[in-house]
Amino acid sequence: MTEDLINKKDIYFPSYTGANDKLITLLNRATQILSDWFSKTEKYGPLPLEEDFKCIMPEEDGSSTEDLFFEIQSLLNNSFNPVHPGSLAHLDPPPLIFSILGDLIAAGLNNNLLAYDLSPSITLLEESLCKWFAKKIGFNDSSGGIAASGGTLSNLNALIAARYNSGLGSDPDSVLLVSDDAHSSFIKCTRIMGLDEANLVRIKTDNKGCMDINNLKQTLDKCSLDNKKIFAIVATLGTTVRGAIDPINDISEICKEKNIWLHIDGSIGGIFALTSIPIVGLNNINQANSITINPQKIIGITKTSSLLLVSNMSTLENTFSTGLPYITSKENIINRGEIGIQGSRPAEVIKLWLGLRFLGLAGIEEILKSSIKRKNFFLKTISKNKFEIYSGPLHIVSFLPKGLEPKDSDAWTQSKVNELRKNKFMLSRPKFKGKYYLRAVMGNYNTKESHIEELLRLLEA
Repeated sequence: MTEDLINKKDIYFPSYTGANDKLITLLNRATQILSDWFSKTEKYGPLPLEEDFKCIMPEEDGSSTEDLFFEIQSLLNNSFNPVHPGSLAHLDPPPLIFSILGDLIAAGLNNNLLAYDLSPSITLLEESLCKWFAKKIGFNDSSGGIAASGGTLSNLNALIAARYNSGLGSDPDSVLLVSDDAHSSFIKCTRIMGLDEANLVRIKTDNKGCMDINNLKQTLDKCSLDNKKIFAIVATLGTTVRGAIDPINDISEICKEKNIWLHIDGSIGGIFALTSIPIVGLNNINQANSITINPQKIIGITKTSSLLLVSNMSTLENTFSTGLPYITSKENIINRGEIGIQGSRPAEVIKLWLGLRFLGLAGIEEILKSSIKRKNFFLKTISKNKFEIYSGPLHIVSFLPKGLEPKDSDAWTQSKVNELRKNKFMLSRPKFKGKYYLRAVMGNYNTKESHIEELLRLLEA
């Protein structure tokens, strides 16, 4: 056995005795490499420094420390960097420093949220944090929630609970209603739930991108005539392309009248409910049965961080609890693997908890206010004569030159994206109502007004 392999065996796992000096050395070195990568951002921009990453697979003998750190450096150099102020393409803000620390602690603990025995403190932490969120948005004492790996999974948890609790769990005539501008994850959710494309019923949107209430009422009547049984209506709190908010109050009144589960996809805008920021359409979200909130999309909680909040926790228990015969249960404690699709889960809630504790409500509000301020500055400064603009109450703007035909939008947006990238700006180009648009997401805390002015200069050139 080689000397190098003998030395490596000493650091396979953390030691239960001693000071773990080798682990500390490795962590310090990794931290320095990561920090240096952040520091290079201004020079290189949000896109990778290199495009030559080689995915080297495990070989017979393990790699040396030097080889591994060389590969870590190459991985970083070939990665997207959200810290750069020109990173405005997606809902991927810079990471909060304390959330990065939370990821480290979660990895080190390696606890499993499947059961209380495997994650005693984290089980209580997730339960308490979900309850805190639920109460903050106006749910009552029977409320709570569960964390999940992204908004798609939170939405899926909600829809499965809605269908199960409506008694339509195996009914092929059960349908789900969403707006034309709802997130694409609902297509995936219906497929996973064993439903056909026709079981996902689309409601038209108005000229502001919000669900059309008259069309919703007409669709409900048609579903009744066609013997379609509605297990949920989804209201979107922040559409992907323009940040529109569906008329939640009107939709909730209809759901109450007809005893239909109301789910709110608040992946983008739900976090604003923690603040006093006057967002039009944000009131009455506590009338929902469930809501998805993704703190990762704007306040910098490291991925993944999504919450499903429900007005009554018993709906999740009824849906997902199967019993864990190989796990000892503790009285009055719900094993978290019994209230959602996922069984084994990491302690991702730590990074959310540390991030929120560090920011406080005032810090959360400051980050969210700054995103609205950047959006408003962009709208105030961009030429209304030159551009057709789509934006709602949140921090997203999509735009296109006026009069551009659909067939020309593809080439124009692609050309502009390429030009902007050469100047260290990264915008996305979603396809919306038959045309490609450019989209700017103003959730990057590092982006200043001077950056926005430079972006607009390039766009209007």
